[in-house]
Amino acid sequence: MNALRNKVQLIGHVGQDPEIKTLEGDRKVANLTIATNEIYKNEKGEKVEETQWHRISAWGKTADIIEKFVTKGKEIAVEGKLTHRSYEDKNGDKKYYTEVVVNELLLLGK
Repeated sequence: MNALRNKVQLIGHVGQDPEIKTLEGDRKVANLTIATNEIYKNEKGEKVEETQWHRISAWGKTADIIEKFVTKGKEIAVEGKLTHRSYEDKNGDKKYYTEVVVNELLLLGK
């Protein structure tokens, strides 16, 4: 049951080509966004499509796979954990964001 405490699974389309960075010690990180879509009918019976955008980061071998095979529009499935981070921007304002840190990646579609 411990493995279920912070687990996220998403299937979506990549919003832009991934940003790949190589850090100290040749550690590689891939940052990208994916869009998930939900379609439902509202109270009036009208079809509504809602899109949510998710920040994704992947490290090491997973980042290597993303660098080689993932481009804008590609459908992927990710499994990972939800993390929250903060930083100060150039103006000194504190910014907060949430991202999924990937443990597993599955390439879907063609």
